[in-house]
Parts: sequence; C-alpha cells; structure tokens
Amino acid sequence: MSTPVEIFCDGACSGNPGVGGYGAILRHGNLEKELSGAHGETTNNRMEMTAAIEALAALKRPCTVTITTDSQYLVKGMTEWLSGWVKRGWINSKKEPVLNRDLWERLRESAKIHQVTWLWVRGHDGHAENERCDELARAAITAWRQDQKI
Repeated sequence: MSTPVEIFCDGACSGNPGVGGYGAILRHGNLEKELSGAHGETTNNRMEMTAAIEALAALKRPCTVTITTDSQYLVKGMTEWLSGWVKRGWINSKKEPVLNRDLWERLRESAKIHQVTWLWVRGHDGHAENERCDELARAAITAWRQDQKI
C-alpha cells in the first residue's frame, strides 16, 4: 500500500433530519478530485459517513489513506466504538441498536482494503480543505432542492 492519499470530507444537513449533502476532496500528490452529492430526508451524521464512504469508493486500488474530518462521531466511531459494536452484535454501550449500522458496515468494508488513519479537525475554524468540503456539501443541498423543485 504505497500510494499515499489524503481525503478531506464533510457532511451538512438543512434540518436534522432534512436534506443533506456531502463533500470530499481526494488528494494524491498534485492531483485532486472533488466529490459531492445529496440525499433527501437524512441526518448530518449520515452525510458525514457518506462523504467518507464515497471518497474511499473512488480509490481504484489499496492505498495508505489519511481521512480528515470535523466529525467526532465519524472519527470516534471508526477508532474507538466500532470494534465493541461488532463484538456486541451491533449493540451500543446503552444496550440499544447502533444507529446508522448500514453505513457503519459499508464504511468498515470500504476501509478494510486500505491502511486508514482518521484525523479530526475543528469545523469552521479556517481549515482550507474542511471549509471547501463544507461548501461542496452545501452546494449539493442547494442543487438537490433545485432538482426536486423544493
């Protein structure tokens, strides 16, 4: 896994739940690719996760990946909580079913083929790539509303 890739990702929601969007930037050396999309009735956490899933899915071969996000939910889920959820049959520490299990399972599978490091940054704090991902996510929400004539 010698190909180093940086991924920056963010999710946004207009209402929570509401219309949501995600944005991601993939960077390998001087090459960059931006991804974005939107969904109707969703949550901010689901969009944060979707950004990471879509970015990992865009990689064509196993890579060494650093994913930077402003979502503590995403970072802690992948680095602290996931193994316990799996061991307990997708039950959380409150003895309740894990929310967003469908996306956690997809993310877990997507991350397996790569060597992934998860980094958290404070949102809306001047981190250029995080700010750009937020712009992509919000633009995707606007485009979705225009397409749906909402």
